Amino acid sequence: MTTPARADMVDEILDDQILPDMQALAESSEDLARIADTTCRPSTSSLRDAYHQAFDAWVRVSHLRFGPTETNNRAFALAFWPDSRGKTPKTLAKHLRDTDPTLLTSEGFAQSSIAGRGFYALEFMYFDQNFTSAEPHAYRCALTAAMAQDIATNTADIYQDWQNSYANQMRNASGRYQDETEVKQELYKSLNTGLQLLADMRLGRPLGSFDKPRPKRAEAWRSGRSQHHIVLALQSLQPLAIALADGDQDLIARLEAAFQKPILRALRLDDPRLEGVADPAKRFRLEALQQEVNDLRALIESDLGPSLGVLAGFNSLDGD
Repeated sequence: MTTPARADMVDEILDDQILPDMQALAESSEDLARIADTTCRPSTSSLRDAYHQAFDAWVRVSHLRFGPTETNNRAFALAFWPDSRGKTPKTLAKHLRDTDPTLLTSEGFAQSSIAGRGFYALEFMYFDQNFTSAEPHAYRCALTAAMAQDIATNTADIYQDWQNSYANQMRNASGRYQDETEVKQELYKSLNTGLQLLADMRLGRPLGSFDKPRPKRAEAWRSGRSQHHIVLALQSLQPLAIALADGDQDLIARLEAAFQKPILRALRLDDPRLEGVADPAKRFRLEALQQEVNDLRALIESDLGPSLGVLAGFNSLDGD
C-alpha cells in the first residue's frame, strides 16, 4: 500500500524547481535576444556568454516535455535534436541563399522550418565555420538576431503559460489532470524521460558501437558543450527525484548515492565534445557513465515509481 504524498510535494517542485527554472530560461533568452540584436560577431564574448547561459537554462528544463513546452511544438522549435538527417545546416544554407525578408520578422520566422530554429540552429551560426562568416553579411546578422528573438518569444510564452495557468492545474489536479496521481505520474514520467534522453541520446548516439563510434553525433559538440549537458541534466534531475521521494529518508539516501556516482564521473571526464568515444582508452569511461545512468533508471523504476504508485508510461521519446 502506498503512503499518500505530502500535500506540499507538488508545490515544492513547482516553486523550488520548475517555475524558477522556467523564469531563468525566459530571462536568459531575453538577454541573448537583446545582445544578438546589436552584436553579430560570434567571437564576441558577451554574445557567446549569453548564448551559453540561455542554452544552459534550456538543458536544465529539457526533461519537462509536457504542458507549455508541448504547445505549438515549442520544445522542438527550441531544440531540434537529434537531427539525424542533417536538416538544420541545409535549412540555414537555404535561408542565406534565399535572403527572404519575411524571415526577419517575428511572425515570418515563427512560420519557418523548425530545423532552422532554436539553440542547435544558432549553434551552427555561432560555432560552425561554414556559417560564422557566411555571406551575405547583413542578412546573416539579421537572421541570427531573428533566431535569438524567436527563442526569447518561445521561452517567454512557456513561462507565461506556467505562471498564468499550468502551475495551478498541477497544484489543484485540474484541467488535464483528473487527480493527484496523474500529476505525480507526469512529474515521474519527466524524470524518467530525462534519464532516457541522457542514456540513449546524449551518451548512446556518440558511443555508437565499439567498431563504429560516432563522435560527431554528440550533442552540441561544435560549441564544446556535450559533456557539460550531461552534467547539467544530472544536476537538474537529482532534485526532482529527491522531491518525488516525498520524505522517505531511506529512498532519498539511495537516490542521492545513485546520482552522485554519474555526476562525479561526468565532471571528471575532461572530454568536452565526447571525442573519447573513438579512443578505446577513454571510451570505457563513457560506457561506465552510461551504465551508471541506466542503473539509476532501474532504481527509479523499481523503488521510486512504486513508492508514488505510478508507472513510467509513454513518453515523448517513445517511437522516435
